[in-house]
Amino acid sequence: MRQIFLDTETTGLDPNQGHRIIEVAAIEFINRQTTNNRFHFYVNPQREIDAAAQEVHGITLDFLSDKPFFKDIATDFISFIKDSELVIHNAPFDVGFLNMEFGKIGLDKLDSYCDGIIDSLKFAKELRPGQRNSLDALCRAFSVDNSTRSLHGALLDAQLLGEVYIQMTRGQEAFTINFEEDTSKTTFNSVDHTDLMVIQPLQEEVEAHNTYLKSINRKDVW
Repeated sequence: MRQIFLDTETTGLDPNQGHRIIEVAAIEFINRQTTNNRFHFYVNPQREIDAAAQEVHGITLDFLSDKPFFKDIATDFISFIKDSELVIHNAPFDVGFLNMEFGKIGLDKLDSYCDGIIDSLKFAKELRPGQRNSLDALCRAFSVDNSTRSLHGALLDAQLLGEVYIQMTRGQEAFTINFEEDTSKTTFNSVDHTDLMVIQPLQEEVEAHNTYLKSINRKDVW
């Protein structure tokens, strides 16, 4: 199973107000294991960055002045995520910006290129109702080291999200089927259950067991 953990940074909060993507990162996991395959670009937004947004990610317009436009990286980005399952924290935010960028250059929406989108924030809220479920809070809850995260950054946040999500979904790997296993070597031993012997407990064992049950404080058990 191929999953892509994705994050973006932007010039502001609302693509409908003309805000643009300035950084996009995607980290590949295969069968719940990270690989060295990743996609990461800073993007020239061709507009100013809101002061509040810059305080969050620390990216300046001067730094982005020589970076590619989104249209220049769109084809490579689509090739990277194609037919994979995307995992995004607060997915509506990033999906809204990506759909806006795709629309500007005449491309279809994000979900037409991938094999589904999971909102890890929605999943975390269902798993941990009534608790803080920001990426930092989840890192603390699931013992993921985020000590290098002083500012938001798409590449680091995508990597942290991957580690957090694997911890949140522990146990799912048990449902992975190895189709390459040679089943011809599998043998089954039949058992004739009519030969099984049932051994009854001794009377003193029954009495000792009943005495123990009476001594238990039911409040401590239930």
